[in-house]
Amino acid sequence: MTINNNNKIYWIGFNSIPGIGRVKFTQIENYFGDMQRAWNARPEDFIKAGLDNNAVNAIIEWRPRISLAAEIDRLKKYDIKVYNYHDDCYPRRLKEIYDFPPVIYIRGEILAEDEYCLAVVGTRRPTVYGKQITEEIVTELARNKITIVSGLAKGIDTIAHQSALNASGRSIAVMGGGLDTVYPAENVNLARNLIKNGALVSEYSPGVKPRPENFPRRNRIMSGISLGVLVIEAGETSGSLITAHLAFEQDREVFAIPGSILSQASKGTNKLIMEGTAKLVRNAIDILQELNLTAVVEQLEMKEVIPSSVTEALILKYIGAEPQHIDEICRASTFPISTVSSTLAMMELKGMVKQIGNMNYALCREIREIKEKYTVE
Repeated sequence: MTINNNNKIYWIGFNSIPGIGRVKFTQIENYFGDMQRAWNARPEDFIKAGLDNNAVNAIIEWRPRISLAAEIDRLKKYDIKVYNYHDDCYPRRLKEIYDFPPVIYIRGEILAEDEYCLAVVGTRRPTVYGKQITEEIVTELARNKITIVSGLAKGIDTIAHQSALNASGRSIAVMGGGLDTVYPAENVNLARNLIKNGALVSEYSPGVKPRPENFPRRNRIMSGISLGVLVIEAGETSGSLITAHLAFEQDREVFAIPGSILSQASKGTNKLIMEGTAKLVRNAIDILQELNLTAVVEQLEMKEVIPSSVTEALILKYIGAEPQHIDEICRASTFPISTVSSTLAMMELKGMVKQIGNMNYALCREIREIKEKYTVE
């Protein structure tokens, strides 16, 4: 579990109260300036903060029922990280949407490379055509370092997640309940693999069961964190169409796979294309070109090898293919060991260097090759 400061637990507390969303979080934070102070405030103080009677009554009703200690225990038990929208680890693109979740819960890791992500959604009952198209397109996207976002539902969602993992790619599942419960249960093993090679994400606290009304709301997160949404087979009343229209409203790209006019599974996607909400695409190349991501692999290579600070740049000069002890790096760089140690730890997380053992460090093979390719000084 990651809670950056003691105040974070009070964010979690308010997030556990029904009806306290982005707008009311903003009102509370603006008035009180501190969530711990707000958590201990009187009802009349919330009125002064601008909250309506329904919100104040919800706080009065739920606050005594919420055990902050129990919340922490559940987060530790399931190794769930928690971020609010002020945290650097909160997905940057998600903060751009109007109704962004004030707090998100994550099992696994969202990495810098996951900024290049696409949501893939569709029917729970795909045809053979839908299954084939999903596997082909997602596999190619994953090979081009595009992270696949979906909702872990049966059908297209499951195929999209699994296809990304099979291609040694990354995938993120946005859930409609707390991250202690996998729904549907048959996807428990898939969820475990997503935690290892991506993440499970939710705005709901552990203990919140997946309810039907939660899924339309989670769709705004799927589209919000993504560059765009690809709809593969959807009926006229499919929930996937909700995600597509949310993406359109969020100024995200919307793509759809055309299908037979005789197929019920393609009525929704054909309609999206016909009304101009979605762009017709035939393969992964169409999507990559539309998003201007045909060179995403090279962009990611450059992003990884370019140091993010002067300290990283200087330390990088003194690390090569042969292992270097941390003491030697300290002497060469003239940085104190505390600075070198913390910087190397961060570079190791980024995959730039690796610790061979006994505090000896060397460049990762991939970074050596890229460094030589781009002749980084």
